[in-house]
Amino acid sequence: MTAIDYEVEYDNRARVPEHPQIFARWAADSASYRARLSASRQARMSYGPTAREVIDLFDVRSNAPLAVFIHGGWWRNFEPSLFSHFAAGVNAHGIGAALAGYNLCPQVSIADIINEMRRALVALWRRYGRRMLVFGHSAGGHLTAALVATEWAALDADAPADLVPAGYAISGVYDLAPLVNVSVNQDLRLDIDRARKTSPALWPAPRGCVLDAVVGARESNEFLRQSRLIAEVWGEAGVATRYEEIAGADHFTVLDPLTDPNSAMVARLLALVPK
Repeated sequence: MTAIDYEVEYDNRARVPEHPQIFARWAADSASYRARLSASRQARMSYGPTAREVIDLFDVRSNAPLAVFIHGGWWRNFEPSLFSHFAAGVNAHGIGAALAGYNLCPQVSIADIINEMRRALVALWRRYGRRMLVFGHSAGGHLTAALVATEWAALDADAPADLVPAGYAISGVYDLAPLVNVSVNQDLRLDIDRARKTSPALWPAPRGCVLDAVVGARESNEFLRQSRLIAEVWGEAGVATRYEEIAGADHFTVLDPLTDPNSAMVARLLALVPK
């Protein structure tokens, strides 16, 4: 059997050589989306002491359903403003979108980022009093699973146990062990013990919750495997899981349907968001 080349399998930018153009399109579309919205429909809130602990809010209201988007970038790149336009699909249906930022590796660890995202959701709960759907991409897919599996009462006694009853995880990594020996780990600084402790696939499954594991059909075998893994392992343990491959999509274009209010992806988010 041929050994798996994890360096190749997890190098999404090499697999999608046009990624600079995709990122430029995201930036332009996000700026355009913000420009189209009135000032009353967008805001930014802080949830921690550092400049990156912020949440961009689009049509978020105390009496409206709430969905939280977490961006990717291998836990070491990007910020919420690059992804503003991915709020468009849910916003068109009256769903508020909160785009959460976080500090980046290597300045912090993946475990630190998980805790930051937990604090972000507690801050949203305290401000709006809403349960929420979490959806995220790549590193954000990993963080989505981590938040679905969080015991919220340990962080805020007033928060409901099902603060995040459902997650929609796009192109995530849920068993981090393969990343220990790839070049990205120079910033992630994982050893096998840290990798296992931050792998949602190895955590107690959040029985009674829902998790969709979605991945582009053109992604690497490892990314397909990672999504199947979390769906199978959690599904066998009592989570309502769903695995889906998005036809024709790579690691980056898999997000495109989020901008279309009439896409099947947005329809699924609407079905999952707590009312």
